Amino acid sequence: MPTDQDRRSDDEPGLLDEVADKLGFRARLKRNPALALAYRIGVAVVGTAIVVLGLALVPLPGPGWLIVFLGLGILATEFAWAERLLGFGRRTLRSWLRWLGRQHLAVRALVSLATLAFVVGVVGLTLHLSVGLPFITS
Repeated sequence: MPTDQDRRSDDEPGLLDEVADKLGFRARLKRNPALALAYRIGVAVVGTAIVVLGLALVPLPGPGWLIVFLGLGILATEFAWAERLLGFGRRTLRSWLRWLGRQHLAVRALVSLATLAFVVGVVGLTLHLSVGLPFITS
C-alpha cells in the first residue's frame, strides 16, 4: 500500500502541510500562481544559502550539521526531494547514535578522542591560516 510520501511528486510540498492548510496559506498561493512561484524561488534561495553556509561550517567546531539540517528543513517546506533527504539524514544520524551507544566504552572513548583531535586540528589550522599563530612548533 503506497504511503503519502510515495504519492507525493517533487513539485508538491511535504513538510508542515497541516499547518499550512490550517492557516490557508497554500490556498492563497494557489490562487496567485506568480506569488506561488516567487515564494518557491524565495524558499529555494534561502534554504540553499543556509545549506551552503552549513556545509562551509561543517569542518569547523560548531553547529555546521545543525545548520545544514535547518536549511534542508526550510527546503522541505516546498520540495519533496528535500523532505526525503532530510528524512534520510535523520535516519542515518539515529542509526549512527544507536550503533555508537551499543559499543564498548573503549570504542566510544576512541571515537570521542578522534573527534577531539579533529576539532583541535581544525581550530589550530584555522588559527594558523587566519592570524598566523604557529600550528606546530618545533
